[in-house]
Amino acid sequence: MPTRDSPQNRKLMLRTETEIITLAERVIGASNRKHSADSVLREVLNAEHGLSKAASALASRAVFAYFRWKGWLDESKPVRSQITQALQLAERFKREPEKFSDADMLARAVPDWLAAEMDITAAWVRSLQAEPKLWLRAQHARGKAISAQLGGCRAFGDGLLADILEYVGDADLFRTTEFQAGEFEIQDISSQAVGLICAPLPGQTWWDVCAGEGGKTLHLSALMQNRGLIWASDRAAWRLQKLRRRTARARVFNYRAAGWNGGAKLPTKTKFDGVLVDAPCSGIGTWQRNPHARWTTSAQDLKELGALQKQLLCHASAAVKPGGKLIYAVCTLVRSETTEVVETFEAQDSDFARLAVRNPLEVKSPASAPLYFWPQQYGGNGMFVTVWTRTGSA
Repeated sequence: MPTRDSPQNRKLMLRTETEIITLAERVIGASNRKHSADSVLREVLNAEHGLSKAASALASRAVFAYFRWKGWLDESKPVRSQITQALQLAERFKREPEKFSDADMLARAVPDWLAAEMDITAAWVRSLQAEPKLWLRAQHARGKAISAQLGGCRAFGDGLLADILEYVGDADLFRTTEFQAGEFEIQDISSQAVGLICAPLPGQTWWDVCAGEGGKTLHLSALMQNRGLIWASDRAAWRLQKLRRRTARARVFNYRAAGWNGGAKLPTKTKFDGVLVDAPCSGIGTWQRNPHARWTTSAQDLKELGALQKQLLCHASAAVKPGGKLIYAVCTLVRSETTEVVETFEAQDSDFARLAVRNPLEVKSPASAPLYFWPQQYGGNGMFVTVWTRTGSA
């Protein structure tokens, strides 16, 4: 049997790495505005029967490194050479980040049009070049136990924050007994912060307006101790189908799923204690985790999404009962989708007063309105959150 360092084994490893780079090259070639790199990657890896977990991880790393370091690559060279260069840059940045100047980062890491939409800082673009952290949300008060069972976990804080876990292990989490039993979810720390800001109480009635596949619905239910009622809506039936599977695994029963296209006719006449509008957005706050989107998102997208966000807020706000809360959250940081949306809503509806709230990830922080979560703060997605209370009649 050949040893690890034998010529035969080195040749096998080289051939395997070459095949993995070829896989990454295929993914990059098929990725575009209509087909995101992460969705193409899933399809390609699923079609590769017998591919090891380590090989899949390397292929994923190669694809995302290419888009993360695209601004540094020599496009005159073959794509596979650019992939190799990107992996080398990623490794060098991990070891020696100080060797990359702020000026170089600001010039290469994001598209030029973004400067007209937000204040770009060196700290932010540096955070985009680091590989993202993996965050888990343990069920209520189960953080310590889940950490011990899984291993490779770091609790973010104490109290409720002890259920926020950074995972640094290498297990396939989806196959673990704890995941199958619904004892934890894979959920970004900034997304978890939104649920903590909502702070729903057991027995209340809430509406998760753009529920998607249900990440925040599950968190709201956990905070409500599976008591009360949550309406979860989305325009895509396939997302709600995934939500149903997730809620079944997590044993969440206090919800109703309903389709809603964002129009004036709401899915229910119920008046809610809280309405969460986690609106569709450009996802600029996720550019660390999803670097391909840096090069496919356009300034025109922001205008179209801003109009949609204003419409969703306007219509969904009608379902908030007097004294109830309205929460607007987006994983983006540009003015067109954050402060401009908030200001337009407030100019149109005088029944709502903005609330200053504390950052739940920093218990001693002063209350603020709105709240920003930056990737360089916690290693999660960028997020913008504003909270109102209804002061007028419904």
